[in-house]
Amino acid sequence: MPLLAGTPLRALFSTPRRAAAAATGQPPSPLSLRRSPLAGALLFLSLGAVAGVRSLSSVRMESASTTVPSIVVYVTVPNREAGKKLAGSIISEKLAACVNIVPGVESVYWWDGKVQSDAEELLIIKTRESLLDALTEHVKANHEYDVPEVIALPIKGGNQKYLEWLKNSTREN
Repeated sequence: MPLLAGTPLRALFSTPRRAAAAATGQPPSPLSLRRSPLAGALLFLSLGAVAGVRSLSSVRMESASTTVPSIVVYVTVPNREAGKKLAGSIISEKLAACVNIVPGVESVYWWDGKVQSDAEELLIIKTRESLLDALTEHVKANHEYDVPEVIALPIKGGNQKYLEWLKNSTREN
């Protein structure tokens, strides 16, 4: 569903079963209320990046001199061992402050002229915007895929102490 201005958030989180139940006036079944925690978290992160969602206790990156422009980077890996190895090298090189390894990702994609599907793990990497090029080169040099996924989303704000820690835990360039 494309994100349109004025679209209620509940419509963005609605499932086809929930929409069908609403159309008939029946309460949704318990199955239609379930949603993958990972899918919900990624949607929230993506919507937050697009809409600039933040709480009153957050800090805007542009106005805080104790923080730096920061990003979240997604990288998929084929398995846990590859993820731990790559995450460790990224942290050792101070290319990121933190790498989360999320298991159980199913990727469906176009490759070699056909639809492919693979079980993967997702690395969620928090780093400085200025380190994106170095991080991308590190991933390309240390990843087993021919074309590894490296995509970045801006961090518009958040917990100031965390953002200060992110700055202090990464190299400058």
